[in-house]
Amino acid sequence: MFERMLDKSRIPTIEKMNTYCGVNGNLFEEVNDYLVEKLGTRTEIRFPYGNKYGWSITHRKQQKLICDIFAEAGALTVMLRLSNKQFEAMYGEMLSYTQDYIDNKYPCGDGGWIHYRILCQEHLYDIEKLLKVKVCGCR
Repeated sequence: MFERMLDKSRIPTIEKMNTYCGVNGNLFEEVNDYLVEKLGTRTEIRFPYGNKYGWSITHRKQQKLICDIFAEAGALTVMLRLSNKQFEAMYGEMLSYTQDYIDNKYPCGDGGWIHYRILCQEHLYDIEKLLKVKVCGCR
């Protein structure tokens, strides 16, 4: 369940990644559209971080990495790093599902990484709030 696209020899299109997400393909499309159209990111399809991560759409604003979005069978995962202050500022507004990811983030510097699996529209709303903080520094 939730297998990623791991065939390094075949670069997928965005459409194939969307289809791979199955019933949550619409959420894959929505989060990518939100980042590009509302937050002004540019995209790149890449195979980052090693063989277990798989293909992703990487979003950047200028040179700054915003996130990687991994297509999964039936879902998608957004890999995002925020500072502790940014996580704390948003924590009370998040679903308990999202709070669990924040509580269990992978520490890095003054913050940490979350690998946030999106399974429904409510998860999408929360990740959009966190992405806005990452890009704009605001709510």
